[in-house]
Amino acid sequence: MKSIFWRIILLAVFAVAATALFLPSTPLSPRLPDFWVKNVSKINLGLDLQGGTHLVLSVDQDKAVENHVKRLAESVEDALKKKNAAYSSVVRDGATGVAVSYPDEAAAASIKKIVGDDFGIFEVSGAKDNRIVFTLEAKEAARLKEWALLQSLETIRNRIDKFGVAEPLIQKQGANELVVQLPGLKDPDRAIQLIGKTAVLEFRLLDETIDAGRAANTMFIPPDDEILYQTERVKGASGSTPYVVKKETLLTGEFLTDARVAIDTRYNEPYVSLTFDAPGARIFERITSQNKGKRLAIVLDGKVHSAPVINDVISGGRAQITGRFTHEEASDLAIVLRAGALPAPVTVVQNVTVGPSLGQDSINAGVRAALLGAGAVLVFMLIYYKFSGLVADFAVSLNIIMLLGVMSALNATLTLPGIAGIILTVGMGVDSNVLIFERIKEELRSGRTPRSAVNAGYDRALWTVIDSHVTTLITAAVLFQFGSGPIKGFAVTLFVGILINLFTALVGTKVVFDIMNDKLRVKGLSI
Repeated sequence: MKSIFWRIILLAVFAVAATALFLPSTPLSPRLPDFWVKNVSKINLGLDLQGGTHLVLSVDQDKAVENHVKRLAESVEDALKKKNAAYSSVVRDGATGVAVSYPDEAAAASIKKIVGDDFGIFEVSGAKDNRIVFTLEAKEAARLKEWALLQSLETIRNRIDKFGVAEPLIQKQGANELVVQLPGLKDPDRAIQLIGKTAVLEFRLLDETIDAGRAANTMFIPPDDEILYQTERVKGASGSTPYVVKKETLLTGEFLTDARVAIDTRYNEPYVSLTFDAPGARIFERITSQNKGKRLAIVLDGKVHSAPVINDVISGGRAQITGRFTHEEASDLAIVLRAGALPAPVTVVQNVTVGPSLGQDSINAGVRAALLGAGAVLVFMLIYYKFSGLVADFAVSLNIIMLLGVMSALNATLTLPGIAGIILTVGMGVDSNVLIFERIKEELRSGRTPRSAVNAGYDRALWTVIDSHVTTLITAAVLFQFGSGPIKGFAVTLFVGILINLFTALVGTKVVFDIMNDKLRVKGLSI
């Protein structure tokens, strides 16, 4: 009797807790107390249920390799300078090569040794006409491409997390693509702009010896300069201002530790406040001390955002980007700078927007299918197994309540395949009871008493039920590990539902039969 009492308490606690957890996720939430709704996590709806944006992005991995080789060429030149090697020039050669020109053959051996010892990722692909070409090893190029894809994934995830989209899906697809799903997003264009920004931040000096307007018209500028533009908006109209900017980058965004929106109290306009790490602060202090009176261009993705005059030495590693931003633009810029630069450009190759009306139709269709499927199963059990079928229906209902409660506690995302997983769980729950009930009927036919038949039926069906559930659990785990977003939603509901079903099938129904046999002492079973 004691065992029955505690099992009833356990079932009641689980049922009440599960109900309390999933009610805030239902249409009844507006009628619930505020403290209840605010302190209980909800079941999130996936992209197919609440609408949103589905993007497929292509990462330009070759560009990432090219950019890396460009930086390596600078590092090779620094290494040769440091070791006083005789060379004429160091330039990038093609997408994966670095070419070193030397004055005479005596210098060639020294250059090969320095590059080989200091880098170890190059192989000599050519050496003639006083010029050595070092080409990046194939395995290193492959590693850089994979790194570019993974780094792009992490950078985009950081940006979206700061953007505030609940339960986004970001994952690899194929060799060079990323899938991004943003459920419930109301402004997909803004998200696409935020995701696609490369966010390469550079600080460069202006060349004020040349008239920018004339240079922009004639395109005649020194080889160490280039023309960049600043886009300005005044009263809704936009225009471009040309600047002649030195190609040499004095400081980059890789030293950035923080970027946030602040308000200029003089003009009541937002700007982006930047904070650099210790090495970046030292570099910035040196730049401002050596270039007093000159204009420093703040360049983001090849566009000048501002070009203030350096009036004094700036220590402490702080700077700001102004440019007549709206608050939203300043906020987005701060997000991409905080999240870091993309290692390579990304392009949107697929953009599908699921409207909320379509999502609601999916919800209604899924709920109808679930109710019809579950209802048909429950009615069949009631007709075929009579009162015992009612006990099985009780266990299935308890299973669904507890499953929704656990999903809410896990803050899980419910998708249309997830609803299919719930329906399949109902079928598995009934299947477990069918195995047990058929065993009980066999024992009753052999002349056993109801109590003895129930105990024997549960004992003999136990391992059959466990085996069938374990194989399904393994399948669900594999689907979760290797499946995409909707498949993972199916796997989660199936996995959790099967675990709960083991409990309700072996404990929930057994306690009802024990009450009938031990307390009510029935003479026969309706089965």
